[in-house]
Amino acid sequence: MPYIAVTALSHSGLIRDHNEDSLVVGPWTLCGTVTENPQTLVFPLGTPLVVAVADGLGGQPAGEVASSLVVRQLAALGPSLDGEGTVRDALDICNQSVYAAADGDPELVTMGTTVAGAVVLAESLLVFNVGDSKVFDAAPGGLRQVSVDDSPLPPPGRRTTSAVTQTLGGSPVFSAVTPHVTARALSAGDRYLVCTDGLTDPCPDEAIDSVLREHDGGRAAFELWKGAIEAGGPDNITLAMVRIGE
Repeated sequence: MPYIAVTALSHSGLIRDHNEDSLVVGPWTLCGTVTENPQTLVFPLGTPLVVAVADGLGGQPAGEVASSLVVRQLAALGPSLDGEGTVRDALDICNQSVYAAADGDPELVTMGTTVAGAVVLAESLLVFNVGDSKVFDAAPGGLRQVSVDDSPLPPPGRRTTSAVTQTLGGSPVFSAVTPHVTARALSAGDRYLVCTDGLTDPCPDEAIDSVLREHDGGRAAFELWKGAIEAGGPDNITLAMVRIGE
């Protein structure tokens, strides 16, 4: 029987004093906590399965509240996400929910989060994001980013930037979002990586690709985390490896 195997990990890194990332895999959520080891979950292929990470905005209040709110909302809506339109609607609901939670609470005003992920359907995969968390196709021919960064070009001499041009929440007054959502064909053996910038900022694509060419599942997740830690672990690190099996 065709199946979906998802291996996930979340860690605060070496610099941050707490974890503002959150994660959703189907009905399972991990919010603002640390996993000591990669966790693998297996699901039958068929019913829509959402796999996503949310990265609470650093430098603004309650990032962990915003990210956890979004992944829990996606977990509740996950089985209904059967097309590009329903995914866009779900992300709009998430954005409204973040603003509603912050409304009138001075400790939560301007809290926000990025989100990136995929919905695995029976014959296709819906990639989505708002912000600069990422989704990669880990194809045999080489790693390829399939999400669209909401961020300006980095300054000269730098590979990355911490600035984002679109987030869920994050402003004193409500701001609508235009989610990036694309559909892709799906087949046995496909692998995708969903991650926050705590992995991609310290680890260039070439390093990630090298790990994924050599490893899969829990070992791949561990080696990716290890690479980010060895590069200084400057931010929270959250990732999910998605593999289609038969």
